[in-house]
Amino acid sequence: MRKTAHSQPVKLLLWGYAFYIFIPWILLCLPISWKENFVNPLDNLFIATSAVSTTGLVTVNTPDAYNFFGQLVIMCAFQVGGLGYMTLGSFVLLSAKNSLPYLYRRVGSSVFALPEGFNLKLFLQHTVIFTFIIEIIGAIALYFCFLRANVENPVWAAIFHSVSAFCTAGFSIFPNSLEDFRGDFWVNLIVSILSILGAIGFLVISDIWQSLSGRKQGTTFTTKVILYMTTWFIVIGFLLLLFFDSSFKSLTLGERVLGAWFQSMTALTTVGFNTHPIGTLSAFGALLTIIIMIVGASPSGTGGGLKSTTIFVALAVMWSSLRKRKSIAFLGRRIPEQRLITAFAGLVFYVLAFLISSSILLLLQTQSFEDVLFEAASALGTVGLSRGITSDLNTWGKLVVIVLMFIGRVGALSFGIALFTNESTETLRAVEEDVAI
Repeated sequence: MRKTAHSQPVKLLLWGYAFYIFIPWILLCLPISWKENFVNPLDNLFIATSAVSTTGLVTVNTPDAYNFFGQLVIMCAFQVGGLGYMTLGSFVLLSAKNSLPYLYRRVGSSVFALPEGFNLKLFLQHTVIFTFIIEIIGAIALYFCFLRANVENPVWAAIFHSVSAFCTAGFSIFPNSLEDFRGDFWVNLIVSILSILGAIGFLVISDIWQSLSGRKQGTTFTTKVILYMTTWFIVIGFLLLLFFDSSFKSLTLGERVLGAWFQSMTALTTVGFNTHPIGTLSAFGALLTIIIMIVGASPSGTGGGLKSTTIFVALAVMWSSLRKRKSIAFLGRRIPEQRLITAFAGLVFYVLAFLISSSILLLLQTQSFEDVLFEAASALGTVGLSRGITSDLNTWGKLVVIVLMFIGRVGALSFGIALFTNESTETLRAVEEDVAI
């Protein structure tokens, strides 16, 4: 076991998240978590997985099914899930010893996929500190918004939604997510800022902080790529929804702009809140949202999806191929071969997982092709948006979505490595031969 843990930190990551899901599942199964009616164990497992994976898909309505204790369990689950496996434990160890054991360093490097030369110790410290600072500021700002809107228990609502937004969890204690705030500029702005900060990742926040504080000169290429890709995908998605999705055309101009922006933002950051009924999106809007959800957030952040850097590498390969370049370069930078292999492997495994799971769900469920594909993309991308079929999933459908959310949280490629890689490193001995492409 010791050898396995050291040689395969990804397997430890997989079992670690499974343990994180087990604890809130047991707590949610206790009657002290329910409001009035019994919540069956499968639904509790679904909610626990959705919380730890920071997805936000629910088979039961959170404010109707769970009391304050149950909601607190859910919030703690997506707080831990958003921070990432072993982050809190590593932070405590660093506070006490000022150093990390070898195993923690191995798992940390596997979890966060930091670029070469990035200080893991400093990164972990910044992650925890920035998380709580941002969430506290967000909660204070949301409190005044909810107080003005006469929300019941605005303090708890502000705390819950601030943590949920920054962790890109998408859980809400309002029956219809944030639809009642579709025209509220400040709620839209605050939730958007929290979600984007969580989605761009702790790596970017730490990098920018070190640059601004004078500890280093300039930001890394990874940070520039993440900010570039995040900005363009949100803006393009916003403009396409604003001008071409028919479901927004009946709204006032202000609500159209806020609704289209929020919908694009929530899909890319994988936060999963919605201010616009997802079931009313046109076929074009639904397809566009699926594409944005698949792209997803950024590495070392709280969001899911393929990750913006993976898409960037794929675009770099395509661009270099079109220009007939021997090396892969984009935006004036040459990308290391190992990163290309990792990105391509992650892309292929993610697409396969999406196609296989969608096919299985189509066999199990009676809902439309469009709705099922949307649900699969949302679960695998840990987004949490749904066209209203989550609560109607049958037992096997729920189990498939649970597995998808788990894969999305661990990471499609990490999940594949944990399943298919042996303890020993395999040395490839094969004759090189060309193949037609």
